[in-house]
Formats: sequence, C-alpha cells, structure tokens
Amino acid sequence: MVRAALAVHPGSGHGAAARALDAVVARIRPVVDDLAVVSADTVAQSRALMERAKDAGLDVVVVLGGDGSVHQGVQFCADNDVALAVVPAGTGNDFARALGLPGEPVPAAEAVARALAEGTRRRVDLGRLDGGPWFASVLCAGFDSAVNERVNRMRWPHGRRRYDLAIVAELAALRHRGLVVDTGDERLELDATMVAVGNTPYYGGGIPVCPAADPADGLLEITVVGRASRVDLLRILPTLRTGDHVRHPFVRTLRARQVALTPANDWIAYADGERLGPLPITIACTPSALTVVA
Repeated sequence: MVRAALAVHPGSGHGAAARALDAVVARIRPVVDDLAVVSADTVAQSRALMERAKDAGLDVVVVLGGDGSVHQGVQFCADNDVALAVVPAGTGNDFARALGLPGEPVPAAEAVARALAEGTRRRVDLGRLDGGPWFASVLCAGFDSAVNERVNRMRWPHGRRRYDLAIVAELAALRHRGLVVDTGDERLELDATMVAVGNTPYYGGGIPVCPAADPADGLLEITVVGRASRVDLLRILPTLRTGDHVRHPFVRTLRARQVALTPANDWIAYADGERLGPLPITIACTPSALTVVA
C-alpha cells in the first residue's frame, strides 16, 4: 500500500504549479492507494502540513513546485526516511533536471506516475551543513550569492531579466574576498570571486557549475573561481552553460567528502536557491541520504 502526499506551492513558477495541479493529481492518484493534496504558501505552512501527513502514515511526498519547494521537501523526507518525488513547476528546476525528469509539470508527473507504478526508487546523496539543513543541488557563496541577494531585493522585472540586471549590477560592484577552502586533504587559500559546492551539477536554471558532480558517488564537487576581473567574468559567463568554465586558469575544482569554507568574509551562502546564512560554514556529503522516485 502506497500512501502519498502531494505538496503544492501555488506561487511557484509565477503560478505554474497552481495551473498544473489538477492535471498532476489526475496522473498521480490512480497509481497510489491514498493521496492527500496539501497546499502551502509559506515554508512554515509546508512543514506543518507535511508533519501532519506523516502522522497519518506516509510513504512518498510528491513536491509540485520549484527548487525552493523541493528544498523543503528534502528536509522533511531526509529527516523522516520518506521517499521524495519531484514534479518541476518553478523557474530553475535544477534537482528535477539532475534526476533526468522532463522540465514541464505534466510530462514529469507522467514519468513520476510510471515510477510509482513500477516501484522504481533509488538512493541519492545529499549535502548538509554542519548541524544545519540538507541541500540537494548546489551551495554557492560569493558573486553568485550576491546576485541572489540582489534579486531577492528587486520587485521588477520578473523572470530571467531580473537575474540579468542583478548580474550587471554585481559586476559593477565586484569585490574579491579572502577565502580558505579546506577539505582535510587539500587546502586552498586565495582571493576569490566565488565558490560552488555541488551534490549535483546544476544551479540557476541548468548551469552546470559543478559539471562532474554525481549524487551517487559519496563526494562533493567544489568549483572555486579565484581573483577574476570583470573582463574575466564576462569571458567565463558564456562557457558556464557548457561546463567549459572549469578550463579557465583561475578556476580550480576539487572533490571531497567534506569541506570547510572560511573565514567570515561577508559572503552569504545559498543552497538550492535558498538563503542559508554567512560564512564560515562546514559542508559534508551524506551518501544515500534520500530516496527518490525516479
């Protein structure tokens, strides 16, 4: 018997999740024994509703929403050993992409329904902050997290143009910071532009910032951009979409089970697109921490 909860975040993707809800429910309901649909507009609501569903006995949480919604589902599922299924309906959808799911809600729901019907599940790794939250995709700090900070303060425009304007503004305000990247086996101490720690390759809507990251190998991939000028960053930006940025001489990559990012340099860490807080932080990979329906 499979008891499932469909957690929908109606505002995801500027309303895409709400618009897709009925079609997604129509695909999922026939392949489970019981389906509870829970709708939440805030993180607190989402957590409370999932806890209530857990108390009723729960095997699978299906998250209909974007990466922020998935991030909340990951916290609940990893902590409670409940399987997670993802139906992407946000702007980035990076964890769904890493799982090989279609980018649109209805085709993704059909893929999830097939996996549920066939009992297809697998275990994947997660990153975790020391004593803090899990993350499924990429944690970043530096230039990219500054772009996120600026985007979160902006009310106009919507969609990708907001990110484009934030990138231009942060290029104009570019500042490097001292950074120590310590994996226990390797230690980098440098003036840096940004750092990304990947459990999966993608962030920012399909950018493979950590192109070799594999959520089944028990390791994190760490991409460090050194003291890059504005011109350097403009040159590197087109190569981000292909993963070729790792070939630039001021980019270093490391692989490790855990990594400490220090000192306190006023950088804010983001993971799965969610604000986590300032450096210093320590991050570890927890192998096979999450069951996914995929």
